[in-house]
Amino acid sequence: MAKIRNKVRAARAEKGFTQQELAERTGVTRQTIGLIENEKHNPTIALGLNLSRELGRSLDELFWLEADDHGDQ
Repeated sequence: MAKIRNKVRAARAEKGFTQQELAERTGVTRQTIGLIENEKHNPTIALGLNLSRELGRSLDELFWLEADDHGDQ
């Protein structure tokens, strides 16, 4: 099964936002941002779009599928 990868942490750092600031701007908790950045939580489409807007990146710049070791997608 493919794994969802992301660049949320890097994009957040480039914008100069703390996890708390990004959380407040997107209506979630700081813990949720931390879980997303550590790839332990996959955001909903709505949250992904909000993150994209706040970070000034397209959705596919922030999130992508990575095939597993078996080549499945």
